[in-house]
Amino acid sequence: MSDNKKGDNKKLNLNSYWIWGLLIFLILAMNVVTLINGKTQNKTLGEFEEIARKGHIEKVKVITNTNKVKIYLKKDALVHYPEFNENRFNLEQAHFSSEYGDIATFDKIIDRLRVDNIGVDPFYTTEVNYVGTILSYLLPFALIIGLWLFFMRRVGSGSGGPGGQIFNIGKSKATLFDSTNSKVNVTFKDVAGLEEAKEEVMEVVDFLKNPKKYTSLGGKIPKGVLLVGPPGTGKTLLAKAVAGEANVPFFSISGSDFVEMFVGVGASRVRDLFKQAREKAPCIVFIDEIDAIGRARGRGAVQGGNDERENTLNQLLVEMDGFATDKGVILMAATNRPDILDKALLRPGRFDRQIGIDRPDLKGREAIFKVHLQNIKQSGDLKAETLAEMTPGFAGAEIANVCNEAALVAARRNKKAVEMDDFNYALDRVIGGLEKKNKIISPREKEIIAYHEAGHAICGWFLEFASPLVKVTIVPRGVGTLGYAQYLPKEEYITRTEAMLDRMTMTLGGRAAEKIVFDKISTGAQNDLDQVTKMAYSMVSVFGMNEKVGNVSFYGMSQDNFNKPYSDETATLIDDEVRRIIELQYAAAQELLKGRRKELDILAAQLLDKEVLLKSDVERLIGARPYPEIDNFKAINPAKDKDGKYKELFDDEEAIA
Repeated sequence: MSDNKKGDNKKLNLNSYWIWGLLIFLILAMNVVTLINGKTQNKTLGEFEEIARKGHIEKVKVITNTNKVKIYLKKDALVHYPEFNENRFNLEQAHFSSEYGDIATFDKIIDRLRVDNIGVDPFYTTEVNYVGTILSYLLPFALIIGLWLFFMRRVGSGSGGPGGQIFNIGKSKATLFDSTNSKVNVTFKDVAGLEEAKEEVMEVVDFLKNPKKYTSLGGKIPKGVLLVGPPGTGKTLLAKAVAGEANVPFFSISGSDFVEMFVGVGASRVRDLFKQAREKAPCIVFIDEIDAIGRARGRGAVQGGNDERENTLNQLLVEMDGFATDKGVILMAATNRPDILDKALLRPGRFDRQIGIDRPDLKGREAIFKVHLQNIKQSGDLKAETLAEMTPGFAGAEIANVCNEAALVAARRNKKAVEMDDFNYALDRVIGGLEKKNKIISPREKEIIAYHEAGHAICGWFLEFASPLVKVTIVPRGVGTLGYAQYLPKEEYITRTEAMLDRMTMTLGGRAAEKIVFDKISTGAQNDLDQVTKMAYSMVSVFGMNEKVGNVSFYGMSQDNFNKPYSDETATLIDDEVRRIIELQYAAAQELLKGRRKELDILAAQLLDKEVLLKSDVERLIGARPYPEIDNFKAINPAKDKDGKYKELFDDEEAIA
């Protein structure tokens, strides 16, 4: 019974749109009937006089305000006009009509007919179009009422589009992905290099699929998971994989979607988002770049003003763990700036888990390359292991860019498959920038650049703790880059003092070579000096690698530019020590290059000739590097000796050898 009633109600649900549609249909139907039956035909005054002389006219009506003559025929005369019939006129409608420009002309025709004893007695009158007059008054009101109904229905339905946005400004802009709206094709198989983070996120999905497995032992499902890591490391990709794997509704929204210029809009959108989530529970809500609304309260606040962002954050805190908590709604968020988030947002009970997603290591980069190489038509010489070694410090987004760039380079060269040479070119383009083939450089400048880059290469080649050289070139690339030397750093997470000093010496090798060879310096070392200055200040004021300043670190406290955490005397001491360290390493670079002047000239000459030198070319020209190089893959997975103990690879030089 109830089902039948519901069906009847649906059939009888006539709203204003049906009424308007019915009225329009009736008006159109009346016009169609009139057109089918026929309409008044136009005749000239001469034809009117001819019809009158035949005696077919019953009456004539002259409309003086419109300069028209309406002619009505006799019924017995209709047989002479087959286009008319007796049943045609349900209303009093004229058969013919004529227009006259001057009433005197029409009166002359009437006078001639009277002289000939033809009885035509015209009736002079005026007509008013009452329908048009009424419509002219009612149409504006009808239009206003129609627009009002349109906007009110937009408000009630919550739909978007023109006319609805202004009333839906407090509605959530989250995109819903569920079984009926599945647009995400990313799965956990597409996420590589983030194994630990992937396991944590997969467990969250399992919480929602099998809650009794965890609650039966007294555990509680975590309410929030925060993904933290540098840009491009795969935080959003991991969230997409969750949306693709979870069999529960998934809401996705950006932190900036809550921010509006109107007061109260952000908090309203938070309430609406969690209201929708509770209706779809169990579900997952993902907020990307949550630092847009999660910034610590009190920073940059206007005195006496109403901070809309703080109101939004307060509402988010209440929804996550307020007085009335909800079960079955898990909040995921991502940010690359966890240091600025509010402490109340990070506490357990809101974000119970913080998953760190760092730049991938060697094994992680290899796995990422394997995923991207599946979609590339490659030749046999491509190996993910080799590409991973060539891209230290690269994030997942940068690796994807390199793979895409290599495919574009191969297509530009009309190749049928992507080769290792294409990846080398793509790496040069990503690291150094676009090659400037048409840049005009004078021979004198080119010689300075060659010695500058040769100085970097010689210092890196003969310094023990410097990174091994991969390539050196004097081909201009990017903006302001006239040449560069590419190195392959070790996969390590801590750096010792001697390694930092050797890297500073290697970086200053370009300017030192210019000073030794030309006894002058140029502006080409600006980027080198910037790197060295940052390294020196980090050693002294961050890492505590200076005896005079001591084991202190001002990293966290020095973020505030207005209040320095040390006195002026300490600031002077830091500046003096930084200058001293840089001068010592500059002198060391000069001393090394003076002892290796022959090798310096050989490399500079070859660079002027070939413009690009690889590691094999350097070995052929000046001999092998005097220090053994560690295989990064073996260093990560060291081999066991006969006694079952791992070989120590990093303790001292003898162990390395």
